[in-house]
Amino acid sequence: MQIKPVLVALKKHRLATLLIALEIALACAVLCNAVFMIASRLSAMQLVSGVDESSLGFIQLGGFDPKSAHDLNARVVAGLGAIPGVQAVRVINSVPFGPAAGAFGVTLDQAGKQFRGVPELYLGAPGTPEALGLKLVAGRMPGAEDYQTVLEGYLPANSNVLVTRVFAEHLWPGEDALGKTFWTGRNQFRVIGVVAQLSVQQYDEEGERGAQWTVFVPVQPGPQLAGTYLVRADPRELDRVMVDARTALAKIAPDAVVDHQQSDTLPALRTRFFQADRALTGMLVGVIVSLLGVTALGIVGLASFWVAQRRKQIGIRRAIGATRGDILRYFQTENFLIVTFGIALGMLLAFVLNALLMKFYELPHLPLYYLPLGAIALWVLGQLAVLGPALRAARVPPVVATRTA
Repeated sequence: MQIKPVLVALKKHRLATLLIALEIALACAVLCNAVFMIASRLSAMQLVSGVDESSLGFIQLGGFDPKSAHDLNARVVAGLGAIPGVQAVRVINSVPFGPAAGAFGVTLDQAGKQFRGVPELYLGAPGTPEALGLKLVAGRMPGAEDYQTVLEGYLPANSNVLVTRVFAEHLWPGEDALGKTFWTGRNQFRVIGVVAQLSVQQYDEEGERGAQWTVFVPVQPGPQLAGTYLVRADPRELDRVMVDARTALAKIAPDAVVDHQQSDTLPALRTRFFQADRALTGMLVGVIVSLLGVTALGIVGLASFWVAQRRKQIGIRRAIGATRGDILRYFQTENFLIVTFGIALGMLLAFVLNALLMKFYELPHLPLYYLPLGAIALWVLGQLAVLGPALRAARVPPVVATRTA
């Protein structure tokens, strides 16, 4: 198939060709960015929390007098622990997918000159790492002597802590983190153990902070750690346990108010946390399907119009020896050239659109490999869309075509 005759024919229909190419360019730009956003959202929804989610629930209370923190903690831990099916109750400041509880900038020196990021901190009572189901990869879990009482402020002055493997590698690339120290203000942390994973409480993909930049600080429950509790139970019993727990709290802690939005199982908190991501993904899928559908209809409409307009030319070509395959390849080649021109323009538009999304919505840069994937999708769509009109053109008998006025 020679390209020159096809190009000559397209020059005679410049406006129609340009409109279809622009439609394809818009489809390419939107397709690449939308698929990238969908992939980003799906990746976020697969976030590994590092805890035994199916066995865990979270309780948050409010409205109590901070002076009664010790008494409240004692009553809630004892009361919830007595519920049939409960395996453990621990005081903790938050859980993955729970409320934001604390993020502090850390440095490698006490003077604060070697800044290394802003991890999220988990504060927990004795037995919390074990109740969470954290997996130790180096060092040891906190012992009884590591859980300190905070007399002033939010954190102990010196803490023996757990860090995630990702955060340890960030702080000391290629080095053993055990025994090393870092600071937040006047508070010093010494690493005694490294855990495989423990995700931040509120994952938002913004900034340099990763989803696994976390530190577990062992503390004794007190005014700075009260009203928030981790409940562990058999996964088969967890839903029933959490219902019983919320009901029992009316008697256990009548001086506190249960936050029903945050007091739930971790699987439910995860589902709620990523609800907006699922909605956005569904909307983007709808946009892609609609846009590709409109683009395909445009190609079908234009190809059908050109087939009807060129019946006499097709008949002449058939009469002088052109086969059905020749006619079919002509329309497929013509469509391929139009789609290719639209894709080339669409790649430029894709980067412009991505730049706008980066500026106004803080989205990451569009990876280059999405462009050939989008191009392949549109080439396949174009060939499928033109196939019907091209087959109709190839089936026209020469004698009928040559008699068409």
